[in-house]
Amino acid sequence: MTTPRESLSDGTLQDHDREAAPSAPSVRDQETSKETQTVPIHTTEKPYSIFTRREKWIIVTLASVAGIFSPFTANIYFPVIPVIATAFHKSVELINLTVTIYMVMQGVSPMLWGTVSDRYGRRPIFLACLLILSLSCVGLALVPTNAYWLLMLLRAVQAAGSASTIAVGAGVIGDVATPAERGGFFGVYNIGPMVGPTLGPIVGGLLADHLGWRSIFWFMCISSGVCFVFMFIFFPETLRVLVGDGSIPPPKLYRPVVVLTGRNQRAPSSEDKPPPKRLQNPLRLLTYPEILIPLLFVGVVFAVLYGFMATMSALFKQTYPYLTETDLGLCFLTIGGGMLFGGVVSGKLLDKDYQRVKRRLIEQAKADPERKTPVEDIEKSDNFPIEFARLRWLPLCMLLLIACCLGYGWSLQKRAPIAVPLIINLLVGLIASALMAPTSTLLVDLAPGQSSSVTACNNIVRCAFGAALVSIVDLIINAIGTGWTYVVFAGMIALITPILYLEMKMGPVWRARRRAREEKRVASSP
Repeated sequence: MTTPRESLSDGTLQDHDREAAPSAPSVRDQETSKETQTVPIHTTEKPYSIFTRREKWIIVTLASVAGIFSPFTANIYFPVIPVIATAFHKSVELINLTVTIYMVMQGVSPMLWGTVSDRYGRRPIFLACLLILSLSCVGLALVPTNAYWLLMLLRAVQAAGSASTIAVGAGVIGDVATPAERGGFFGVYNIGPMVGPTLGPIVGGLLADHLGWRSIFWFMCISSGVCFVFMFIFFPETLRVLVGDGSIPPPKLYRPVVVLTGRNQRAPSSEDKPPPKRLQNPLRLLTYPEILIPLLFVGVVFAVLYGFMATMSALFKQTYPYLTETDLGLCFLTIGGGMLFGGVVSGKLLDKDYQRVKRRLIEQAKADPERKTPVEDIEKSDNFPIEFARLRWLPLCMLLLIACCLGYGWSLQKRAPIAVPLIINLLVGLIASALMAPTSTLLVDLAPGQSSSVTACNNIVRCAFGAALVSIVDLIINAIGTGWTYVVFAGMIALITPILYLEMKMGPVWRARRRAREEKRVASSP
């Protein structure tokens, strides 16, 4: 029999999110406080998590460092593709198949690992993924040049280990952070996955030039191994099914060697620990329109972003032939720097925007003498327009991205000074962070009980859209030219923008219908 809490675990801001923040005091409470001045008002509502703000940042930082390996592992490989083709006596097209199989596994594997981590814990899945990545890199560093099939196989295993760290990390944020503070954490967490594509080619090119192509795999083996050790020593278990709000000690195998967080854990009572969850099919999330729309939106934005990055080296070399390989690698720092700065800023703005919408709703509720919703219930899922709070500034960001697409393509085609496309790349990085952080946060808000699973869905949609566009972008450029190619990108952005308004308007309606269906199913279950 399915418990009510379990059955609603894939809903919107459910159970634990309703305890996300202290309720706003009512008008009568405020008046009483003013009159007495001597009787303090205490709240008995339990906090969402026992972790302090500092401890949460430690946890999120560790998860972010682990999350960098998925894009970093993919992009460090790009500079050595011609060298590997020569070493294996294969064409570049055949070596590119190792990139294709990596992207396929990068999209598919988080569906498994993310779902398992929602049931069995974050810490063991993090450690398993990093161990698989490190061992697969040993195999790649030693692979014989007459074993092309083994190169393909090990690249698939490498992706299976590295790609899932992003989904598991998103689940960690859902475990420890309230909706009111998730934006800031996601903003910083996204820095790792977004900077990886920028630093990867630079590091890969430097290592290949000085130490040979095998050195990139030894580097990945060592770095992922060091991360494994740090996670094993310091990273705590956060899955709420196992540790509740963090106060319940997990099983011994789930405990870090050195305890930096959650020092005030205690013996659990029977009411503290949530009931165990059954494994759920993450693809079911794709059937919910309020989740599918943000996924499609992110997929298109991510594809356009990869369209910028995948063509940058070739287009800059063609337009500015005096650039060396090192110069080309450094050009990636502009878009990466934009992502880095944008990740921090967008996260802080998200939290402020959440509070701004909350204050406005509270003021409206207080001003309405016949209000149906008590002020203290404003943040509950049925009353709070989380879609509007997260997405309301995104249409403006989309307009800016359209302008960047148009300016970038034509600046390259008309051979403008190199500073022009570099500045546009910086803006694209900023805008990409401003678009990714709110949608990633919203997806966790909509499915807090399956935060890793919904992030895995996000990952597979992004990889599918990105792989599809990257596979044809060169054909488009050769057919219609650089300028018109980025006009096509701008058109894609313009076409997808209206669905943001659809999500903001219909998202709460769809959430309410889903909740009603789940409650009806629970009531009718034996």
